[in-house]
Amino acid sequence: MCYRSGTMPPTSAPSRVNLYDLPRAALGELLSTWGYSAHYRDLLWTALYRQQVASFDELQGVKPELVSVLRERARLERPATHHEAFSTDGFTRKLLLRMQDGQTVETVLMRFKGRATVCLSTQAGCAMGCVFCATGQMGFVRHLSPGEIIGQVLHVTRLLRETNESLRNVVLMGMGEPLHNYEGTLAAVDILVDALGLALGPRFITLSTVGVVPGIRRLADEDRPVQLAVSLHGATDAERGALVPAARKWPLAELMDACRYYTDKRKRRIFYEWALIAGQNDTPEQAHALGQLLRGMDAHVNLIPLNPTVGYAERPSGPDAVRGFQDILAGYGLPSTVRQRRGIDIDAGCGQLKAAVERVRPVRVAAVP
Repeated sequence: MCYRSGTMPPTSAPSRVNLYDLPRAALGELLSTWGYSAHYRDLLWTALYRQQVASFDELQGVKPELVSVLRERARLERPATHHEAFSTDGFTRKLLLRMQDGQTVETVLMRFKGRATVCLSTQAGCAMGCVFCATGQMGFVRHLSPGEIIGQVLHVTRLLRETNESLRNVVLMGMGEPLHNYEGTLAAVDILVDALGLALGPRFITLSTVGVVPGIRRLADEDRPVQLAVSLHGATDAERGALVPAARKWPLAELMDACRYYTDKRKRRIFYEWALIAGQNDTPEQAHALGQLLRGMDAHVNLIPLNPTVGYAERPSGPDAVRGFQDILAGYGLPSTVRQRRGIDIDAGCGQLKAAVERVRPVRVAAVP
């Protein structure tokens, strides 16, 4: 069963369709082929995402014959907890979740005052190869299906219900490049924002990309309901290419042209992410180069002192360098925020996700699209 635009779930998936892979319109199309109306689509949708039933046995108000059809032709596949880690900050919890084929990905739940945020993975591994990122260091394994992305959200909402909390923010910043898995990621977003289901506000969903230019343009053309964050980390092609191999495919001129196209068409600000690495990209020269690069654009810069990973020996910038970098950006009229670091002691920070508890699985190397 196709979940969006003719794209199929992973080939290893069973023949029975995972209902979590389907946006509501696709669910309606499936039920229609079985002879059931939109009434049953909405009834089933509400059960999946409002009541969050765990099995077809928990369905209420559904004809017994439809329940029988669902048992025969569909499944409700959710990831299982393989390992958990809790940060000493008391607010960050990292989950290693196991998919049906045994592949594992990491998901991070962060609690803040009055809100909760989940950081979702969209791929097992990553093909982008950013040198300071643990996920990039492990290589690319496969895309996650929409249901595997949504399954992470359902897993976290169940945990939050135990403490009478609710999920407000979703950041697609975990393992993988969301725009490399465009179909699966955006089908999951369609499910997240559906008003009859999880009903998350689009302005509380942020998609982070290393700069996949075709995906940025497609987001603009399709008017997708997400906030966009673009990882820069370097303001010249030489500096950026040394940190982000994908920059060699999409140089800065091409990337910034796509970003202007996005902001002009969507009338929406882009957040630019910058991992501050001591002595490398935290210099006044790089700050001025970034200011000149973004001058006149509707932009906000998120400054993230480098989080440590085993495969990258550099250090995060110190407080003085961070303040100096931020002051220079302010001189260009660029607002910036120093990102709060969370869960560093359990490798749950930006760039640290690797599923290190699990044994290493064979890596299928894929070219950057």
